[in-house]
Amino acid sequence: MEILERIKNKSAIVGIVGMGYVGLPLGLAFAAKKINVLGFDLDEKKITLLNKGKGYLKHISDSKIKKAVDSGYLKATSDFSRLKEVDAILICVPTPLTEHREPDMSFVENTSRTIAKYLRKGQLVVLESTTYPGTTEELLLPMFENAGGKNKFKVGKDFYLAFSPEREDPNNPDFTTAEIPKVIGGVTPQCSKVAKALYDQVIIKTVPVSSPGAAEATKLLENIFRSINIAMVNELKMVFDKMNIDIWEVIAAASTKPFGFKPFYPGPGLGGHCIPIDPFYLTWKAREFEINTKFIELAGEINTFQPYYVVEKSAEALNKFKKALNGSKVLILGAAYKKDIDDMRESPSLKLIEIYREKDATVDYYDPLIPVLPKTRHYNYHMKSVKLTREKLKSYDLVVLSTDHSAFDYKFIAENSKLIVDSRNAFEARGIKSKKIFKA
Repeated sequence: MEILERIKNKSAIVGIVGMGYVGLPLGLAFAAKKINVLGFDLDEKKITLLNKGKGYLKHISDSKIKKAVDSGYLKATSDFSRLKEVDAILICVPTPLTEHREPDMSFVENTSRTIAKYLRKGQLVVLESTTYPGTTEELLLPMFENAGGKNKFKVGKDFYLAFSPEREDPNNPDFTTAEIPKVIGGVTPQCSKVAKALYDQVIIKTVPVSSPGAAEATKLLENIFRSINIAMVNELKMVFDKMNIDIWEVIAAASTKPFGFKPFYPGPGLGGHCIPIDPFYLTWKAREFEINTKFIELAGEINTFQPYYVVEKSAEALNKFKKALNGSKVLILGAAYKKDIDDMRESPSLKLIEIYREKDATVDYYDPLIPVLPKTRHYNYHMKSVKLTREKLKSYDLVVLSTDHSAFDYKFIAENSKLIVDSRNAFEARGIKSKKIFKA
């Protein structure tokens, strides 16, 4: 096959649709191996920055992007008619939920329609966006088969189609894109062969599975595993708190067992694009088979409740100092969904702001990585990060630690805050204990 030859001699051009948290690192990984990458995105600002060798994600340095652009191996465009120029098309677009917690496939559908418009014989298309089992073959395959018009394209012969789930963990220092094994499920054996050959060029290990459905299910299992275990420790946190037992101490003790236990940690709620969303893709699909996914839904309920629990603990803490939440000034530390990144997707901090405001508290936030809260699908706060001075800290009735950034001066914060609610055990983990610090 011509495409296999082009992949092996590194003359193949890789097109990546969606240059965000998944697409950009993937493009850099290919470019680092001297494989030509053409990134596609609707956001003209991203395209302009990329072509200038500049970035827009704080955990990816400008120098890394500049090196890829200056080498000539990474280019970006918003002209989707150029899809005809590439040999492989990797789809890395969002798959959020609707307000009814059902899959919003509009990004995948619109992207696939555009690809079908320009699809030519011999191209490989791989969906990387997390989705429900069946998406690749039920949604994408018919579109691409019909791209040939009257003479329908035949999958595995005229074009190649596969699913390979992204496994990005932004700012994880232990694993880069190239170091995380890649699961691949092709529609046909030939599709798998071509997709595997492509990813073998950049990924340390590829893991072929029998079908796109198996690959789609693999990603869901990974995230449901985390969601359920996080829900368990969040529930135990609330139970043990009533028993005056510290969940963090219990987890540390249990972690000394060298087998049969894996630590998960509680928090103010789930964030990021994967864990709060992906389990519900399977829940939705399971209804088609008249199956009620009880574990998944219960985990979702528990994790969704956590911001409310943090607010409850805040009211209790204030009450001990004869203060009401109503009318209090609250400062939330950290707006990102996890430490040391600038990713706001599904951040529990956004929900915390909403709930505190509903309780008639005045709310500010501080996050050096997020100077302005961006508009999201559910929130548009028009808020800027405050400057964290001694006087400013002392002006708040309550400081709530939502995201445990390494850059925070925890000792300074503890010394100058009237009252702290810590949802991450960040202060005690640094040896800072005080009667005015409460865990949530």
